[in-house]
Amino acid sequence: MNASAPPTAASDSIQPRIVPRSEHAVSRSRILKEALKVLYRLQESGYLAYMVGGSVRDLLLGRQPKDFDIATDAKPQEIRRVFRNARIIGRRFRLVHILFGEVVVEVSTFRCEPRLPPPATRPDGAQRAARVDRTEAEPAVLITSDNNFGTAVEDAFRRDFTVNALFYNIADFSILDYVGGMEDLRRSLLRTIGDPQVRFREDPVRMLRACELAGRLDFTIEASSQAAIHDLRHELTKASPARVSEELVALLRCGSAGKAMQWMLDLGVLEVLLPEAYAMVSASERGLGDFGKILPTLDRKIAAGREASDGGLLAALLLPGVLLRRFDIEALARKALRRDQLAALVDEISEPFLKRFALSRVRTQQTTDALKGFLRLCEPHRTAGERHLAVAKSWFPDALWLFELLVEATSEGFEELAQWQAAARRRPVLASGELVGAPLGGERAAPPRKRPRRRKRR
Repeated sequence: MNASAPPTAASDSIQPRIVPRSEHAVSRSRILKEALKVLYRLQESGYLAYMVGGSVRDLLLGRQPKDFDIATDAKPQEIRRVFRNARIIGRRFRLVHILFGEVVVEVSTFRCEPRLPPPATRPDGAQRAARVDRTEAEPAVLITSDNNFGTAVEDAFRRDFTVNALFYNIADFSILDYVGGMEDLRRSLLRTIGDPQVRFREDPVRMLRACELAGRLDFTIEASSQAAIHDLRHELTKASPARVSEELVALLRCGSAGKAMQWMLDLGVLEVLLPEAYAMVSASERGLGDFGKILPTLDRKIAAGREASDGGLLAALLLPGVLLRRFDIEALARKALRRDQLAALVDEISEPFLKRFALSRVRTQQTTDALKGFLRLCEPHRTAGERHLAVAKSWFPDALWLFELLVEATSEGFEELAQWQAAARRRPVLASGELVGAPLGGERAAPPRKRPRRRKRR
């Protein structure tokens, strides 16, 4: 199947390659039981129901998926009638979440390619006044709404990459492949469906996702897709900052952030999206420490199950820039900066980053608190009492996370790190079992203390 040829009006005539159960590795024993319930109930209600996307890809690669997404020909309201525990969410992309306690199964209706609105018409006089060379003008292809329902084949062709467009059919346990995704999986190749120049303009976040997937799966990005990413990297500035920030946090949590960032560097995405990351390279060139090992160290800790808040992960990207700026200022002034000056320095370095990604108030606070807290941990002559007070602060877990990253990346400061880790082990615990000073967005806050009941007067 040629993934570069999108379906025509007669798309129902396109037949998929059907891979029977005997020829693939997807087993129901590795599929979330709640997802199986949804698949079977939709099928019993007379609808098509396929497991789709990254879950099928990961199962075929022998990986355990984090999410199990389902696509169906049932409309959102029809899905809601089948499942009493369902709720419809989203505006740009309507989805149905089916709730099983704390487990959420996401179901989408088959979609077709978005229908772009016709160009706005203007009076003839205005057209003459604003005449442009239309042969050189680029079409507006940025997708702002994606709720055009379609068929299974149309849904396959509107997805981003061939390896993400494989369907698992619960009816006979086969794999449906409309776009050549099975062959690309075998070749460890990441290839866009359709013209990459168009697909990345439609949704620039796909460029960031391509780098993340190539790094996490250890795949190669197909040549024309690489060229398109390099040509269109500035289109990322048109994407929703909230979506870009979510993709960036997912990249940092994937366990292969170092490889993904290398793809971003090679394709020019880093200079557009994360110029702050260049500080990791420039530090070693100036002989100020090998900050380039921060991301590989972060990946090892994530793979080992070490948890960090979103702000703690984002702060790791800004840490080299903060340290380099501090070094330059202190070298020029020939004296150490005060605590308030360091706090102002953190705000100065982080402000462009925080604005570019339009981070939420919680993530903004986490990020700046982690950096300021890290600088507090670096202050000399800490007494046991001062350590005890610092450990109880809300910023301490993220600050310690940054301290560990830097020490392990540069192989310096192990003695000081051991003292902070020992202090963390003695961290006060409330009667409820919660830690004192839980980070924002991290562990749950301790329940409020109940006031004693007052005795009634007789």
